[in-house]
Amino acid sequence: MDAGNFPEQPARRTLTTRCCIVGGGPAGMMLGYLLGRAGIDTVVLEKHADFFRDFRGDTVHPSTLQVMDELGLIEGFLKLPHQELQKMDGQFGGTSIRISDLSRLNAKYPFIAFMPQWDFLNFLREHGKRFASLNVMMNAEATDLVWSNDAIVGVQADTPEGPVEIRADLTVACDGRHSIVREKARLEVEEIGAPMDVLWFRAGKGRDESESVFARVESGRMMVTFDRGDYWQCAYVIAKNQYDAVKARGLDALRNEIVRMAPVLKPGIADVKTWDDVKLLTVAINRLKRWTRPGLLCIGDAAHAMSPVGGVGVNLAVQDAVATANLLAAKLANGRPSEDELDAVRKRREFPVRVTQAMQVVVQNNIISVALKPGDAPLKPPLAVRIINAVPWLQGITARFIGVGVRPEHVQSPEA
Repeated sequence: MDAGNFPEQPARRTLTTRCCIVGGGPAGMMLGYLLGRAGIDTVVLEKHADFFRDFRGDTVHPSTLQVMDELGLIEGFLKLPHQELQKMDGQFGGTSIRISDLSRLNAKYPFIAFMPQWDFLNFLREHGKRFASLNVMMNAEATDLVWSNDAIVGVQADTPEGPVEIRADLTVACDGRHSIVREKARLEVEEIGAPMDVLWFRAGKGRDESESVFARVESGRMMVTFDRGDYWQCAYVIAKNQYDAVKARGLDALRNEIVRMAPVLKPGIADVKTWDDVKLLTVAINRLKRWTRPGLLCIGDAAHAMSPVGGVGVNLAVQDAVATANLLAAKLANGRPSEDELDAVRKRREFPVRVTQAMQVVVQNNIISVALKPGDAPLKPPLAVRIINAVPWLQGITARFIGVGVRPEHVQSPEA
């Protein structure tokens, strides 16, 4: 065939930067903001055209609110529409319990802010525009890494304008639990496992409807509801790999079960019209054995996927970003950090990750797994839950674990 009959391939552009961040989620956008603020030439690649995505973590915990305060952003941030939660109450069988009380925290912002994640990410993007050193590229999907011998020296990406190669002293994978970067870097993942998956849906909410119950646990089933102002955001927990069985019983059966567990949802459950309104979240807990290659660092979900227990994933990702900027901003200003310097991030953040995941496994094994076992006998709260409910100061301990976490990070990276 005549070579002239083949369509002409677009030329690959090449960009050069100090740091290329793959993924515009909480870790990626926060790290991009911090490095841009420090005057480090940074490119953030976000594969979608916008941040509008269902079923991303919407909880902003006191540790993240503190970071926003340290950046001088908190006043504008809290003007965005959000709801605030201090006390986490539940129904365990027929028993009312209090799981956590964030008002007991010695924190400047002793509450969890419920805010759509796209609002959080857009806020960081808009405020980051004042930094000439920060370039957020939307519709830019990383497809491969650029290697030089055994070192990673950049990223290949597809954009609407054609393929692009971003050469960088450092590439940071912030592209989530299904990270293409860590796959291409051949980094080994240690699976820890989770006994459940989650069905995620919305139900309409009237202005006069309110309820303080956060979690409902019964024999064979569990559900969490978040008051989002004009709707209920709901997480119906099912045993691992049982989605097909739930679906086979029919949507009416699921809706009836939801209303039986949470009568407050009855007026709004009609919003769940088809299975398209119910999204399956496959739950995983895992972590990388190694977070780095020469020229590459993984943070956030790309380094450690968290269970939804405690809703701490977003906040751990933000903490990773703060630690990364604290440890590497000055080094990036002078060139390529060594792998030992990159590994300092893992050494700083691996302990809180391991402790948090261990606590999530304890909750999974002692509460969720027990709750998801079918049975006719009324479910009784475990002893530990009864003790927490009976001793208010212990509710402050659980609040610290959920709201502040292990080894919270504070902004120390410079502002150029």
